[in-house]
Amino acid sequence: MIKVFVSGCYDILHAGHIRFFEDAKKFGDFLVVNIASDEVIQLCKDKKPSLPLGHRVKIVESLSVVDSVCVSNNVDDVFDFESNLKRERPDYLISSDDDKNAIAKNLLCKDLGIKYITIPKELPFSDGISTSKIISLIKRPERIPLRVDFAGGWLDVPEYARDGAFVVNCTIDKFMDENCEFKPGSGLGGSAAFWLYKGKDPVQTELNNGVGWQDAAVCLETGACSWKSGKIPVLNSKVNPEFLIDKMALLYNEYPHDTAEITGKKRDYDLIEQASIIANDGVRNSDLGSICDAVNMSYSAQLLEGMKELPDKGELAKKYCGSGWGGCALYIFDGNIPNDLIKIQPYIKGY
Repeated sequence: MIKVFVSGCYDILHAGHIRFFEDAKKFGDFLVVNIASDEVIQLCKDKKPSLPLGHRVKIVESLSVVDSVCVSNNVDDVFDFESNLKRERPDYLISSDDDKNAIAKNLLCKDLGIKYITIPKELPFSDGISTSKIISLIKRPERIPLRVDFAGGWLDVPEYARDGAFVVNCTIDKFMDENCEFKPGSGLGGSAAFWLYKGKDPVQTELNNGVGWQDAAVCLETGACSWKSGKIPVLNSKVNPEFLIDKMALLYNEYPHDTAEITGKKRDYDLIEQASIIANDGVRNSDLGSICDAVNMSYSAQLLEGMKELPDKGELAKKYCGSGWGGCALYIFDGNIPNDLIKIQPYIKGY
């Protein structure tokens, strides 16, 4: 008998796991699967498992390709399987070719006289599926709204964050889907909504792309929100944005911008911070006047940055959406909205 040993969390089993088991067993005729305990998953993933240990064991041991199942005896982020590996004494320890601990595992196997092999993880039919992506897709809202930002833009970018400042925004009744009317770079948070729509972690993806987290945070939260400026999103205030009904519109020139490319431009962060504090009060008190003051202050900062003046439409306030320099501009009114603008309404999930 040639024994093969594999180890993993197997929290939410998918076709990639099955294929991995099948490919691993090709190296022998008896497959042992070590399943990480709940404590190990908490240690490695910094979260509780999605499925309790008993469920995970039952699912894996029911697979015809699996001959034996064991559970981690060691609470360790690399060698949780070590005791079981020494007890089973397999001929092969096999892991996927993206295992970041491959060198350490190879050294352990040399000491134990076990052959260590890595095999490809990608499946032609899997579309990049993973446990984390499955969880993201389950958590994904039915509809993913876009947003307008009132003040504090750039203060959600970790390197420009300021203590005591805020990032203030509101989701709107325009949604990300395959037929979204707004192109990428329109300033409405479409990239973050797109990542969420595709089942990725939108906050981390935006940060990895060198931009801020506000778009991802508010499209998950919805409503009129004020966030504390910082390295990660922390909600400070949230209200039903009904005080903004029939007050907002967009001017859309379809000229795209790339936030990551203009992050380093010189801008008045003191003015941006002052506007964010006023906008925070506006959200907390559902006060249209304070929101307008903050929007106009933000627009002044944008003009100082070098953006072109927006046309006068008889508005109370206006500013470029997002990082500006193209795409959409937000206009706020307390009366009739001109027909040449795109009327929008505030959106909050559940209302």
